[in-house]
Amino acid sequence: MSELAYDPWSPAFVADPYPVFERLRAERPVFYHEATDQWVISRYEDVDALLRDRRLGRTYLHVASHEEFGREPEPEFLKPFWDLIRAGMLDVEPPTHTRLRRLVSKAFTARMVEGLRPMIRRLAEELTGTLVAKGGGDLLAEVAEPLPVNVIAEMLGVPVEDRHLLRPWSADICGMYELNPPLEVQQTAVRAAVEFSDYLRDLARTRRDEPRDDLITALAQVVDEGDRLTEDELIGTCVLLLNAGHEATVNATGNGWWTLFRNPGELERLRNDPSLIPTAIEELLRYDTPAPMFERWVLEDITVAGVDIPRGAEVALQFASANRDPEVFADPNRLDLSRDPNPHITFGLGIHYCLGAPLARIELAESFGALLRLAPDLRLAAEPKWKPGYVLRGLQSLHVEC
Repeated sequence: MSELAYDPWSPAFVADPYPVFERLRAERPVFYHEATDQWVISRYEDVDALLRDRRLGRTYLHVASHEEFGREPEPEFLKPFWDLIRAGMLDVEPPTHTRLRRLVSKAFTARMVEGLRPMIRRLAEELTGTLVAKGGGDLLAEVAEPLPVNVIAEMLGVPVEDRHLLRPWSADICGMYELNPPLEVQQTAVRAAVEFSDYLRDLARTRRDEPRDDLITALAQVVDEGDRLTEDELIGTCVLLLNAGHEATVNATGNGWWTLFRNPGELERLRNDPSLIPTAIEELLRYDTPAPMFERWVLEDITVAGVDIPRGAEVALQFASANRDPEVFADPNRLDLSRDPNPHITFGLGIHYCLGAPLARIELAESFGALLRLAPDLRLAAEPKWKPGYVLRGLQSLHVEC
């Protein structure tokens, strides 16, 4: 087959990549895609193995320069963006990653996250109640988007009057994660990175002088064996928590409800048995993955499914394809809200496994639960359209009636 069927800029591919993935897994599970300069990996077995393989990394700058990897140096105007991103743990490797994750985990604990559940439930019910009172509206704009951004803001300690700033900053910064972003998107991301960094720096200094019961205060105070987060690392961590904890959760909510509307039998089953919500959330995350692709740099020569991939190359690990692999999931194109086991890799694997996965699961469970309880007749009002991006794949809107 022609690898041209894989086109992450095509609206048709973004809307439904799964037939292409089915062919790729069967015929070209590893191939070089010239337009993105990436090796595309589509089988679960290979994606699983490479996520755990320390010969790959989120960055290569801990072992080589851009020039040594045959890459152009980053433009100087992007420096504020990359300084912010690399101050967090997502785009660094051990030992820096190990240190940052250890410190952040001391503040971002499972107990702290579970303690947020009553607040998340209350907020989900308030947002859903407003939607129901209006007889419907855009589920994304009125429930899916404000829920996680307000949860993160509350958790961090961002004042209520400033929370409207967070969503635009997050969206502008995340634009850089799409494939080959145009210059305007890059410039917008830099501006947002500078503004967000300046805001958080002022807030962190205020919390240092006036501690409160919030995550920024906790991150500023966490100490492990005499080590602590620097101010830049604290800011980078807060930005990561917002971006990673917001964009994917919004898309998971929209994609999930669109999936349920297209599978009315399973939706009715869920309405009749809300105890299915935990397994339903896992299945919806598998069935239509909100972050369908993650990239890794090849730090040493590797061989994948008999194909040699050289040091300095970039691989595109197709989570969405792996989550539909029939070698792992029986009847993978069928939605089964009670699927068990369900070893999807939506949250990643290995040392970069999503630290916020427990929070995302609570947000999704409370959001879906509130909509099922308070809007039992929720129905689709208009067929949605997909946003143009593929790396963070989601709907532009989801108009519903109650």
